[in-house]
Amino acid sequence: MKKYTIYAAILIIGLFLGWMLFGGASNTKKEHQHDTLTANNQMWTCSMHSQILKSASGDCPICGMDLIPSEISAEGLRADQFKLTKNAIALANIQTSIIGNSKAINNGLKLSGKIVENEAANVVQVSYFSGRIEQLDIRFTGEKVRKGQLLATIYSPELYAAQQEFITAASMKKMQPALYKAVRNKLKLWKLSENQINEIEASGSVKEKFPIYATVSGTVLEKLVTQGQVVKKGQPLFKIANLKTVWANFDVYENQINRFKKGQDIAVTTNAYPNKEFKSKVDFINPILDAATRIVKLRVVLDNKENVFKLGMFIEGKIKAIPSNPLQVLMIPSSAVLWTGERSLVYLKTTTDTPVFEMREIKLGNSVGDTYEILEGLSIGDEIVTNGTFTVDAAAQLKGKKSMMNKEGAAVMTGHETHFGNNTSGHKVTDNKGERLEVSKEFQNQLKDVFSAYIILKDAFVKEESKNIISQSKKIAALLAKLDVKLLKNKEAHTSWVSLEKQLTISINLILKTTIITAQRSYFKQLSFSLIAAVQIFGVDEKVFVAFCPMADGNKGAYWLSKEEKVINPYFGNAMLTCGEIKQVIE
Repeated sequence: MKKYTIYAAILIIGLFLGWMLFGGASNTKKEHQHDTLTANNQMWTCSMHSQILKSASGDCPICGMDLIPSEISAEGLRADQFKLTKNAIALANIQTSIIGNSKAINNGLKLSGKIVENEAANVVQVSYFSGRIEQLDIRFTGEKVRKGQLLATIYSPELYAAQQEFITAASMKKMQPALYKAVRNKLKLWKLSENQINEIEASGSVKEKFPIYATVSGTVLEKLVTQGQVVKKGQPLFKIANLKTVWANFDVYENQINRFKKGQDIAVTTNAYPNKEFKSKVDFINPILDAATRIVKLRVVLDNKENVFKLGMFIEGKIKAIPSNPLQVLMIPSSAVLWTGERSLVYLKTTTDTPVFEMREIKLGNSVGDTYEILEGLSIGDEIVTNGTFTVDAAAQLKGKKSMMNKEGAAVMTGHETHFGNNTSGHKVTDNKGERLEVSKEFQNQLKDVFSAYIILKDAFVKEESKNIISQSKKIAALLAKLDVKLLKNKEAHTSWVSLEKQLTISINLILKTTIITAQRSYFKQLSFSLIAAVQIFGVDEKVFVAFCPMADGNKGAYWLSKEEKVINPYFGNAMLTCGEIKQVIE
């Protein structure tokens, strides 16, 4: 009996251990599988109607098409966030950087400048009496002269009469000494030397021609008269400068003024002597701001005894600027910043592992070279878009998120209805009348030429005309190269266009490097994205329609620009010519 009791106890213990090892593990496995399914809870959407999100596959309730896997998880995103595909990020060369304390400010701020004459050492040689230039001994500008050197010979009727008057007064010197002295002083006022006056008195004869001598040594900067010319008393003859010292005038932008003060050390370099630095100090900061350029001139005096610096020479100055906040300076590259009106914007990458972005409004401090100080809006460790910012902004705009042109953010499409073919379904679109950077009409016209050439390129993709695609792409490349950035007087507009132009040029060059139309269409997608941003920001003085096809690029979707509301799809040719819908109207 005792034996059976022992066997029963062993059996019970074995069953218990088996349950612990296998039953518990099974439950744990089931729990793990449940967690995995929950974490990977796949959502399904319609390729034509992206607002449809379902937890299971099936048919679209609007158009009846099969649902496809959605890239958005069941958790979704916040209203102001949006996601880009890895393919779109690679194609647009979108790059991000993690920001932190920058020591760039301590490396020095670079200023551009130009060598000009030292105005304090300039002299204008004038004629002290009226007459005719009989002989001109200075033939060209740039000629060096020394003090006392003969510059010109003048015949002067009034000086001729004054000499006769002096000879007569000299003959009566003993009887009328006051008259003699007055007439002699009159000749001195006309810059005749004591020797010249004594020579006239001793000879008793009148000189018909009188020499003019240099009163200073230097270089002739301007020759203001010609031989045979009649000149008046006090008329300038030559501009002479002493170039043993010269001025270096540097441009300082309005928002940089508080970074400089008189006496700061500065190192000057020039292309003529690239490996040599010339040390000096800030001598003067002009108190008057140029209203047109918003620039102040900062002046440095340079020693030029060895004639190293030439007037008009472009130079660069490196100066240790005074930081606005010496305790901590947070810096970001200018390529990360978008400007619109009084707002400064960046795009923040909100998660480390996934390409989810949101717009962030920031407050900028001073610019230091190609960087800006951040006063508000960002913190150390934030990851922001530093390349391809305009492409990200265009994506935000088209997704109805907060963006440069859409301050509040709103759904781009409302009242969605089934739409194949022409825009006759009655769906609503967003009219874009947002903020826009102010640029000249001439720049808008040049951008409009690029847009018009793009429309012809788009039509070539519709008709699948490979030769026309190449030729029109070359035309766009030429128009982009020809576009005059000097027309952009506003610094923000200039920086914005430089960044966009880079993206446009990359896209068009990629189209030119292949003859495979599927690859060309992929690059055309990126070209369209960048051009949408350009038209939104600068305008082309024309109503522009932004169309979207959700099935293009392997169901990733693609946008394009059009001059008309009618949908003509450039991504499929005749196969799906009218597939798509108008997403936006840019006024």
